[in-house]
Amino acid sequence: MTVVIISHPSCQQHLSPEGHPECPERIDAIRNQLITSGLEFVISERDAVEVTQQQLLAVHDSDYLASLDNLPPATGIRVFDDDIWMSPHTMVAARHAAGSGVQAVELILAGTASTVFCNVRPPGHHAERHRAMGFCIYNNIAIAARYALDHGLQCVAILDFDVHQGNGTQDIFRQESRVLFCSSFQHPFYPNTRLETERENIINTPLDATAKGPEFRQAVTEYWLPALEKFQPELLLVSAGFDAHVLDDMSSVSLTEADYSWVTEQLRQYMDDHEFCRGIVSMLEGGYDLPALGRSAVAHIKALGKL
Repeated sequence: MTVVIISHPSCQQHLSPEGHPECPERIDAIRNQLITSGLEFVISERDAVEVTQQQLLAVHDSDYLASLDNLPPATGIRVFDDDIWMSPHTMVAARHAAGSGVQAVELILAGTASTVFCNVRPPGHHAERHRAMGFCIYNNIAIAARYALDHGLQCVAILDFDVHQGNGTQDIFRQESRVLFCSSFQHPFYPNTRLETERENIINTPLDATAKGPEFRQAVTEYWLPALEKFQPELLLVSAGFDAHVLDDMSSVSLTEADYSWVTEQLRQYMDDHEFCRGIVSMLEGGYDLPALGRSAVAHIKALGKL
């Protein structure tokens, strides 16, 4: 089965400060590994479209969106703090990154695809309704989820296995009963947000810094999979962060490509077992050791498509 890969040249034109881990080369690391693995012949590639203002306003505050207009510099890189910066093409890249998720949902709702991976940056899951943070400007996965709900789906799930908690996604959907949000992450760790425990639709599964594959798999098995069966989502959206990899010095959790393949297989099995589940949309979040990122993302993509 073919996996659709959505990306856009602008995602590599969003420049980062020298030596910064969230860099344009991340896109190439995944693309090159797809070629090395011989998968370029069994995937379908598409250019991302731009998100619309209406789609952004469904998730983000209008004043926040307006505040972004004059931030990108004409040349060079403008750094606002340690984790947000702008270059001349940043907002173009951000609009295409957010638009790729909407485009992926459209493909699935139309029956054109059942599994889609968005190889895009900047990432999105830290962006809250009113602010950018953690390398993220628009909350790409939240925009895709809201679009799905606005176009006929009754319940969707967001599964986030980035090593940092998806605080922005939690912020946006904490009171939306039609969205199940499951987030696995190192704790305590950035962004150090309060962990929701009282809301049925928010499933936080914090991991100790010493955690490895068995602890991660246990959390998914004990908490995520039963929640999926209870909520019965019609679409799975994945915040695919690969920065919990053992070789990624962004964190201390030690996962491997086999763990990313395993969790993806569980999600793919849910889709296969439930006819009402229309498909899986996966969007790149973290992952900063370039070789490990490429291998992990390709293991994820293989499992998405049973390739």
